[in-house]
Amino acid sequence: MSPPVNDRPPSISLDRSWAVLKILGRHLWPKGEGTLRARIVAGLVLLILAKITNVYVPILYKHAVDALGAKAQVVAVPIALILAYGFARVLAQAFGEVRDAIFAPVSQRAIRNLALEVFDHLHALSLRFHLERQTGGLSRVIERGTQGMEFLIRFTTFNILPTLFEIGLVGVILWKLYDWRFTAVTLGAVAVYIVFSVTLSEWRIKFVRRMNDADTEANAKAIDSLLNYETVKYFGNEAHEARRYDVGRRRYEVAAIRSSRTLSLLNIGQGTVISAGLVAVMVMAGYGVTRGDMTLGDFVAVNTFLIQLYMPLNMLGFAYREIRNALVNMEKMFGLLDLPAEIADRQGAPALEVTGGEIVFDHVDFHYEKARPILHDVSFRVAPGDTVAIVGSSGAGKSTVSRILFRFYDVATGSVRIDGQDIRDVTQQSLRAAIGVVPQDTVLFNDTIYYNICYGRPDSTREDVERAARLARIHDFIMALPMGYETTVGERGLKLSGGEKQRVAIARTILKNPHILLFDEATSALDTRTEQEIQRSLEEVSRGRTTLVIAHRLSTIVNADEIVVLDRGRVAERGRHGELLAKNGMYADMWRRQQEAAAEAERKVEVPEPPSFRTEGHLRVAE
Repeated sequence: MSPPVNDRPPSISLDRSWAVLKILGRHLWPKGEGTLRARIVAGLVLLILAKITNVYVPILYKHAVDALGAKAQVVAVPIALILAYGFARVLAQAFGEVRDAIFAPVSQRAIRNLALEVFDHLHALSLRFHLERQTGGLSRVIERGTQGMEFLIRFTTFNILPTLFEIGLVGVILWKLYDWRFTAVTLGAVAVYIVFSVTLSEWRIKFVRRMNDADTEANAKAIDSLLNYETVKYFGNEAHEARRYDVGRRRYEVAAIRSSRTLSLLNIGQGTVISAGLVAVMVMAGYGVTRGDMTLGDFVAVNTFLIQLYMPLNMLGFAYREIRNALVNMEKMFGLLDLPAEIADRQGAPALEVTGGEIVFDHVDFHYEKARPILHDVSFRVAPGDTVAIVGSSGAGKSTVSRILFRFYDVATGSVRIDGQDIRDVTQQSLRAAIGVVPQDTVLFNDTIYYNICYGRPDSTREDVERAARLARIHDFIMALPMGYETTVGERGLKLSGGEKQRVAIARTILKNPHILLFDEATSALDTRTEQEIQRSLEEVSRGRTTLVIAHRLSTIVNADEIVVLDRGRVAERGRHGELLAKNGMYADMWRRQQEAAAEAERKVEVPEPPSFRTEGHLRVAE
């Protein structure tokens, strides 16, 4: 079911519009950029020269026409004036083109800096924000925002402001050369044109809003579907995904048709206003010629003035609605800048100083939502160089511990300290630089294997990368590939198996060479043999480093210095492997169940039995 259509036009208050323009102006007049500021001044000078020259063209045209009527100078003077007329037209265009070339670096630098500012801010926002947002819709907001900036800069500096300046010049010239009534009719027609264009464009803008909403919805669904390509294929839901995508495209189609129809109405109205103003002025000029107050050259000049004026003015309706829409799109993008970073460094926060790597969770409470508590009074300590494992059933809060340590979230009460320093009091960059993480769900960049391993420390040498790959037991696999380390892994690493992706992630963390290691079920996607090989590598890498292991397979943490058992967000048990088995509590029960499951799996491998099914309705269910 499609979401309700919002018919309200995209509104942006005057204050918000001014705020958007101030941000844009700050980048168009950058501090400490003398060269760019000089370009802006030069561009404005060329703009004025271009418009003055452009306005003088009809005057030269008038003199040429009048000269043609003077029989005594029928050869010399008209040719000189015609040549001057042609030169003035070329000069006006040349001023405009040079202005564009000079100003281009200014506008492109402003667009680049603004886009980079938004991009950096998105990385500063919390994990909660990114989990709640659809990446496809977010990318469209940024894309339309940057396009809106480019359009706004180009049209305000190269179209709107020059046109307004030219209207003023033409009004003054008509008054001085002829009569105030020419100026009154011309400016009156311009005023009616502007009011009509703004009013109708404001009404039309709601269709643009619908188009943008539908485009964002369709794009988000398309990206979500393509990222989950395998799942779509598993369930044969291509037609279902096409229907979901088509909902947004259908809404876009309806809005686009209405937008096109109303655009035709706007164009007809604008043409009527322009023609009425032109006819009125030409009639006045015609009467002036018949009375002898004006020459034939004046008649032609007035006509040229107005046509020359109305040609750029004809873009006003388009420019207004596009600028209006650009401001809305920019406001949406800049709205991202207004979102506060949930996790932010304190003013003047120092860098984390790791001496031994001691980790202390001190009476930690945490919740994602107040009505959904996750951790309750969790306390444990990882001594420098020790390995502590966190185990528990699904939903017990194991992975939440890793997210808190990495400071994706802040605790509700209590504290987390590294070498006595509360992680909320140090910079996030220094904290995360000190911790190497191998997550349960590894996502790789759509680039080469070399790039994905080197991401752990981008300035690494080739030898460092290959050494990390050997420790992660993936070097031989890579060298067996036709492209070796230059093999691309595909979107999110889909060209690699789960185990191969995990080994790339382990190599990446090894390359980072952090003081503290965090393994969040790092071997969960590996087969038993590979898991044992990598486990030995991880033990070698973690030797002498403080290590926190979030584990599902208990066989991987039997040598841990301490095992903390979580149950519904509370510490239920703690101790070494043997001690916990002796207690015969929750850990011992988990251990027995996993051992029985492993033995059962081995037995089934030795003597495979055909599955039996029972029928429930139209489904055959394995018993």
